[in-house]
Amino acid sequence: MGFFERARAAGAAWRAGTDDGSGAIVASDEPVGLPIGPAQPAIVGEVDGLNDTTGMTVLNLLGGGSRGMPIGEYGALSSPAVLRALEVLTGLFAMAPLVYYKREGEGKVRVDNAPQAMMLRTRTNDVQNAFLFKELLLGDLIMTGRFGGYIHRDSLYRPAKLTRVNPHGIAPVQSWDKADGLEVFYDTNLPDGSRERLTRNDLWFVPGFSRDGLVGIDRLKLLQDTLEAATATSAFAARFWKNNAQPSTILTAKSKVEKEEKTRIRNDWKQRFSGPNNAGEVAVLDQEMEAKLLSHDNAKSQYVEVRSFYVVEIARAFGVPPHVVFELSRATFSNIEQQSLELILLSMMGHFERVAAAATHQFAEEDHFFEFLPDALLKGDIKSRYEAYGAAIDKGILNPNEVRRRENMNDREGGDEYRVGSGSQVEGAKPSEPVDHRPPETPKPKPKRSADDEEDA
Repeated sequence: MGFFERARAAGAAWRAGTDDGSGAIVASDEPVGLPIGPAQPAIVGEVDGLNDTTGMTVLNLLGGGSRGMPIGEYGALSSPAVLRALEVLTGLFAMAPLVYYKREGEGKVRVDNAPQAMMLRTRTNDVQNAFLFKELLLGDLIMTGRFGGYIHRDSLYRPAKLTRVNPHGIAPVQSWDKADGLEVFYDTNLPDGSRERLTRNDLWFVPGFSRDGLVGIDRLKLLQDTLEAATATSAFAARFWKNNAQPSTILTAKSKVEKEEKTRIRNDWKQRFSGPNNAGEVAVLDQEMEAKLLSHDNAKSQYVEVRSFYVVEIARAFGVPPHVVFELSRATFSNIEQQSLELILLSMMGHFERVAAAATHQFAEEDHFFEFLPDALLKGDIKSRYEAYGAAIDKGILNPNEVRRRENMNDREGGDEYRVGSGSQVEGAKPSEPVDHRPPETPKPKPKRSADDEEDA
């Protein structure tokens, strides 16, 4: 479906929907024709139990409504484990360069001067560099299950800049017919406050892990109970120590106390004796009142163990090893290195491929593609790297200059030659004559002649 057909389809789908006041487009009963075949516009975003917080869905009926509104991004980030996990994942993702390639024969050639290559490699827009933008991209995918970027094009209609759009303001709407299959439009809240229906030519939309291939699941809603419990343990600790580490207090009186008097006494007690600044203050009670402290043993309640448990739960939910969020109770020197490698292979590689495939689908020309280079994230210690480089040079896999580029060094003269034969010969060069390293033979001394032999001679 071409650009103009998509525009006509967007208009037809818009006329088929009505705004219910929530900002989402709902389907109409009136059938609307698209350029080819009948259209069936329908809501894709914000209608499943993982995205809509108010709909009558199975997930909401089983408990979503009783929990109220989702915890929210800043509420979740108040947990140190969540903040650390998100910071590590987005930082690793932004560190890996996203390179634009062109296929040539059986190989590939880097294309660094194309507008879309520079947009995703160095300068995403006039304000944000590529590193910061990639952090935003993966952060949106992890926390909300979707990312949207408005595409600014140059005079030749090539993508030149990207502006991040609030993912909560994007509602994908699908349209399908038998001839062209599926088409998706995006009802989007733009940064200037307007709301428009955009096509794929205008919005780069990347769904996260998804069960329909169109909208990713909302991690904050799905993990609401876990995140709320984790933040509740932190809130309990803050309140406990703010109250001078004292358990709750009961004030009893022998005579009846009116409601207003109870409120006054409670407020007076909290003002005088709660908080670390009032530690050690002396209470003087009248009206035959007596103070009783409710005992509470954090050790028996396994408070420390509960906090550690939720740190591991959050690490599991975000796909990071526990040591990344500094949960080292079961860590050893041997398994931390392996877990760090698994972080790249099992967690980050999926994010790399998801975004690279989306960029290729959206921006790449024919016979071109995007690919992340996570090599820098897989580097071992310097001894292991140099041993691997030595083996690669000896086998003719890498030449010295390629190794120097990997180590951020300049090329040297003669470093582009590959070596074969265990590194003893330059590829393509005439084999040198074998050298005889044996020491030269010393001449045997002549035997001395005796005096009799000389007289006979």
